[in-house]
Amino acid sequence: MSELESKEVEAYLQQHPEFFHEHLELLENISIPHPSGSAVSLISKQLELFRLRHHEMETQLNALIEIARDNDNSANKMHELTLAVLEADSLEMAIENLNVVLAECFLTDFFTVKIITDVEHDVAIADLFIDPECEDLAHFSKELKSNQAFCGRPTLAQAKFLFADNALEVQSCAIIPMAFTEIEALLAIGSRDADKFHFSMGHLFLTQMSEIIGTRFAALLKKS
Repeated sequence: MSELESKEVEAYLQQHPEFFHEHLELLENISIPHPSGSAVSLISKQLELFRLRHHEMETQLNALIEIARDNDNSANKMHELTLAVLEADSLEMAIENLNVVLAECFLTDFFTVKIITDVEHDVAIADLFIDPECEDLAHFSKELKSNQAFCGRPTLAQAKFLFADNALEVQSCAIIPMAFTEIEALLAIGSRDADKFHFSMGHLFLTQMSEIIGTRFAALLKKS
């Protein structure tokens, strides 16, 4: 009777995974090479693999928990922001509320709004309204044309237009265009932290923010 080839043994064990359950005594005599060069029993190797898989699953679970926690945190922040603008009965109050909620909930340092219109409104906020023909808007042509938010370090011209005397303190910012039927504006959130807003950030959250703020601003402008 010829000796079994290793492939035949492998095929048999694959077809009969319960084999060692029925022959536990064999496990004590079986050893397999270890990367270090020594030999370990099959049980030890199986335990090692089990621990490795357990660690991988635990890492994946922790990552999912962290994502869920971040999503909950983002949802809570958006809820606070929504309440901030809905509770305001004037444009001035809405901007004041946004200043507070962005600083406290989003940990930002600077916030500004520029509403692009040639219609006069009775609002006591300096430099809030910008004429559509203003030359400084050329610094934001990309954002306004694409209606896409920008995240990263602003140019000096952008920072001066948006943040005035605080321009040099802004190390990163989010410039968010708001283009609605009844309002066109730029919303800018700045930070002293260069890593707070970076170019690789997703824009979905910022777009949702602009929709909430822009819709409320449009309604409040009708009252001014």
